[in-house]
Amino acid sequence: MLYFNIKPIIKARGIERPFSYLVKSGFPNHTAHNILNNKNRVLRLDHIERLCDILNCEPNDLMVWTPDSGKVYPENFALKALKNNTPTEFWKEKIVNLTYKELKESTKYFSQKDNQNPKD
Repeated sequence: MLYFNIKPIIKARGIERPFSYLVKSGFPNHTAHNILNNKNRVLRLDHIERLCDILNCEPNDLMVWTPDSGKVYPENFALKALKNNTPTEFWKEKIVNLTYKELKESTKYFSQKDNQNPKD
């Protein structure tokens, strides 16, 4: 079964009020509710595009595939790339446990990334 799983992306982005965030981004209340609670039967392409835009992700990041029980899939089955591989920890939980030295090294890494990709 293919379904939307945006909660890990929202958590990773540090969005504390996902419903309000989606509504402020232009989604109607009922659509925001359905997206957050996996109650969508259909999601318009412009909604997928808007989600990708506001969450800075790809469509494949929004979707998760769970194999049907009892069904055997070939090794190279295309949807296997969408199996749920949600990390159990996010950066906020990890950063708390960093030593000061590790935190400084992380800051250097991000500073280098910013210098490599300057913003206009």
